[in-house]
Amino acid sequence: MNMQPLVQIPVAFKVSQAQFEALAQANRDVAMERSATGELEIMPPTGGTTGKRNAGIIAALWNWNQASGLGEVFDSSTVFHLPNGADRAPDAAWVALARWQALTLEEQEGFPPICPDFVVELRSKTDRLKDLRAKMAEYRANGCRLGWLLDPQHRQVEIYRQGQPVEVIMGPSVLSGEGVLPGFTFKCDRVFC
Repeated sequence: MNMQPLVQIPVAFKVSQAQFEALAQANRDVAMERSATGELEIMPPTGGTTGKRNAGIIAALWNWNQASGLGEVFDSSTVFHLPNGADRAPDAAWVALARWQALTLEEQEGFPPICPDFVVELRSKTDRLKDLRAKMAEYRANGCRLGWLLDPQHRQVEIYRQGQPVEVIMGPSVLSGEGVLPGFTFKCDRVFC
């Protein structure tokens, strides 16, 4: 049986920031993002393995943040309105407390107009690596200080830092939050198992 996607987007279809917010409010069960040039992107749901892996990432980040109290942790359903105009929902994100508290309550409750200090993108079976790399570069260009692109298919991590080339590590056992997330470590067996 050939199944058609539930949502088909015409080529060159673009939406404004306000239209994107209205679409997201009206379709709460549909994960979507918007590029800086207004292209609407529907995100397919993940399978159980990816969901389990992402839960491990969020749990580790949340536990560290509970102990440190240095910021706020966000899951993949949080859309951030980046400085370049894109609306992105990383698989996991963290924002330093002072930056988060500088936002108004209205900004915090909507799509926060801020780029996270730390992001994680976890590649699922349906994700194209070039698309994820473009998102990671976009986060970095918008002020993200540290980003991890986790690729279980190749057992590798790409680390994105401000002002540095991308570092690729094959089969790491532990990742460090470096100076952005002081004291945070993540055991990669949660993703590469």
